[in-house]
Parts: sequence; structure tokens; C-alpha cells
Amino acid sequence: MNTILLEVVNPNVNVTSILPEVIVAVAGIVVMLYDCFAPKQKVVTGAISLIGLILATIALFALWSGNYDFSKAWNGMIVFDNLRMSFTLVVMFVTAMTILISTVWTDREEVPVGEYHSLLLFATVGMMFMASGNDMVIIFLGLETLSLATYVMAGLRKSDLKSNESALKYFILGSFASAFLLYGMALIYGATAATNITEIAAKIGTANFPALLLVGGAMLLIGFGFKIATVPFHVWTPDVYEGAPSPITAFMAAGPKAAGFASFMRIFVLGFPVVAGATATNYLHGSWVSALVVMAILTMVVGNVAAIVQNNVKRMLAYSSIAHAGYALVGFIGAGVAKTVDARDAAMTAVAFYLLTYAVTNLGAFAVVTLLGGKNDRRSDFEDYNGIGFKSPILAFTLSLFMLSLLGLPLTAGFIGKILVFSPAIQSGEPLLTIMVVVAVITTAISAYYYLRLIVVMFFKERLTEWTEPKIPASLAAVLLITVLGVFYLGLFSDRVLDIFKQIPATVKAEIK
Repeated sequence: MNTILLEVVNPNVNVTSILPEVIVAVAGIVVMLYDCFAPKQKVVTGAISLIGLILATIALFALWSGNYDFSKAWNGMIVFDNLRMSFTLVVMFVTAMTILISTVWTDREEVPVGEYHSLLLFATVGMMFMASGNDMVIIFLGLETLSLATYVMAGLRKSDLKSNESALKYFILGSFASAFLLYGMALIYGATAATNITEIAAKIGTANFPALLLVGGAMLLIGFGFKIATVPFHVWTPDVYEGAPSPITAFMAAGPKAAGFASFMRIFVLGFPVVAGATATNYLHGSWVSALVVMAILTMVVGNVAAIVQNNVKRMLAYSSIAHAGYALVGFIGAGVAKTVDARDAAMTAVAFYLLTYAVTNLGAFAVVTLLGGKNDRRSDFEDYNGIGFKSPILAFTLSLFMLSLLGLPLTAGFIGKILVFSPAIQSGEPLLTIMVVVAVITTAISAYYYLRLIVVMFFKERLTEWTEPKIPASLAAVLLITVLGVFYLGLFSDRVLDIFKQIPATVKAEIK
């Protein structure tokens, strides 16, 4: 009888490496437990959530500047690099702003606030693991944690049929996307005998079953395409964004999109690399680059053209979100075709910065939409914004600024963001990528129509119905102040933020010296 011995390897349990995630998770549990004993204390749960996010941010910077070596933490399943740093900051910022925006909505809709805040925090934990995961298992677990929480939040307004419909559509289509992701990961494991992304990058050039890599990569493209809402996997986005409560829509358009891009880039750019002497084979690289170029062009064209004919502001912003996913893909592809590690890292940083600029602008826009929408977002059509420029000039001018930033007006965050994500594709010198950038510029010009249309409606259309200017609560005023300052700061002092995103961990600095 032959005896088979299996080696059992205990994981290197290093809680310090996931300290920011642990803090946010604990904050979510505390909020949930507190809500059980004091369900009417709405302000307290929001305060606990914000404190948890602040402490997690402090922990993130402390780990970054400290002499911690996490290369073997959790058997290499967790990584601490620039990609994790930048995208974690983006998703925590999105969650913090969403909590502040939601104060108006929670009071108006009478939703279970504690449940809502805990779901937001658990979704944030999922997004953070998607940014920090160096193993496809961790990425999938983070993705499912995020997805389950957002499914519930989309349908949190139980008395609204549109909200129920959006949650059901999101759940059904999201489940299909998760299945594609899981099966794709399984096929890649079959080809490389590894789920760790670093190991996949080392083995991919000598894979025993190359066909499995192509099929598995294609399935991952479909799954991630759904999560970041790219054409042709975008069909769920307009209905879900319109039906979900406005703060949740703002959250889904910015947070999960950023987390999806983080995992997407980690697998495709770092796991399937062709830079810096990596051993990846050209056929795999060429296949996913070509597929992404087509996807990016279709996403930019469809998103912008479809947004032109929309009469609902939330639905218009949904198609705008699709278009911006296409712009981010341009920088993504630029990172994939980079010839050096430095060029690759610069392109990935540009994508993170672009998603930050989009998050700041989008959250500010949805803050205004939430306040003006009323109960159940009844006032979300373009005609509901007629003539408010003189009735509520503060809200109208801030919303106009956000529209101009989304368009990419110079001196705003959106302009610098687009310049940064377009540059790597142009610098590559490849004709296909140059065509993609030309399409991006043309579609940006097309987007001017629907962004400026909202401004024209607010300032140049006569209002025929009575309208009372809503009071701006302190939390929403804080969001508007932060986002307005953010639009100009990111537009004028982008280098300072990019320097933070490009910082090298203290441990790596010590190794270099």
C-alpha cells in the first residue's frame, strides 16, 4: 500500500498586516451591537463609523511608515504596496463621504440607520481586501463581502418598488458575474497550480495548459467587466443606479468601481505581466490587451451617447459612470503595455488618482441630488431642476462645478485625471492605443452636451411649479465643502496627492539602502 504524505503549512497569521481592515470590521460590529440596544440613536452610529474609518486611515499610514515586513504574512496572500495604499484611501474616503451624505436620506426615509451603517462598513472591509489581496481567494472573498452588503443596501428602501427591483436585478446579475469570476479563477489555477498572484506571474510562461489561461482570463474579463460596469456588461447599471437610494448610488458608482479596478489591475497587470523581463507569454498578454481596448472604446462610446437621451439625472449620472469606467480603462491598458516597471507603476497610480477625482466629483454631485430629490427620490428628472439656479444658488453653482469637473474642464480635478490616464497610452506609441485615446477625446467632447444641459436647465429654464429651497444640514454642507475644495485641490496640486500614492513602504526603502 502506497502512503501519500501531505504537507500541512500553517499560515503566517499576522494581524498587524490587516490592521486597517480589522479596525473597520470591528467598527461595523460595534455599530450593529449598539443599534440593538439603542436603535433610535442615529447620530451615534454614524459617529462610530466615521471614527472607525479615521482610525483605520491612521493605522494605514502608521504601517506604511513603520519598519514592517509583510512579504510572508498569511503565506503571501496579503500584500502591502502602492496599489493597496492608494485604493484603500480612495474607498475609505468614499465611505466616509457616503455616511455624511446619508444623514439627510436616513432622516427622511426612516430607514434602519444602524443596519445601514454596519452594511456600509462591511462593504468597505470587502473593498479593502480586494485592494490588499495578493491571492485570488482573498480577492473573491472581498468581492463577495462587498457584493452581499450592496445587494441589501440597494433594496433598503423596502416600500419603494424601484428600489426592490434594483436590488433584485443587482443580485441576479451580480451572482452570474461572481460565477464567471470563480470559474475563471479555477481555470487559471488548473493551468498554473497557483492562486497566489505572484506565483501565477512566475509560472504563467511555463503553464501546462495554455488554453485554460485564455479561457480563464476571458471569464475574469467578464466578471470584472460587470463589477466595474463596462460595455457590454453594463446593462444592470442604469436601472440599479436609478432605483437605489441616491446615497447608495453614489457609493456604488465610486467605491466598488475603485475596488474592482484594484483587483482587476492586480490580476491582469501584475499577474499576467510583460514588463521588466517577466516570463509571461505574449499570446496571453496580447489577447487581454486587445479585448480591453475594444471594451474601453465601446464603454466610452455607449456610455456617453446613451447619457445624451436621458431625462432622469440619476440615470444620466449612471451612464456617465459607465463612460468614466472606460476612461479609467485607458490608463489600465497603458499600465499593461508599459515597457518598464516604473512606467507601469506610474500608469497604475494614474488610474488610482483618476478614480479619486471621479469619487470626489461624483459624491459631491450626488450630495446635491440627494438633497433635491425629496422622499423616494421623486424629484430626479431634469425638469425638476428648472430654474433652481436663482432659488438655491449655492446648490446650483456647486452642482455646476461638479458637472464641469466630470466634463474635464481645465483647472478642475477631472481635467488632470484624464490627462494622467491618457498619457501612458499615448506614450506607448502603439497605433491601437492611439486610436483609443482619440475616441476618448471625441467622447469627452460629446459628454459636454449632457453635462452642460443640466447647467442650462438650472439657470436658463423657467420654473412653472412652486419650489421651496431645502435647508442644507451641517453634514451635507461639510460634504459640499470637502468636495468643492477637492475638485480644485486635485486640479491644481495633483502632484502632492500623486506623491502620496507613489510612496515606497519604509521596509522597501530600507532594502534599497
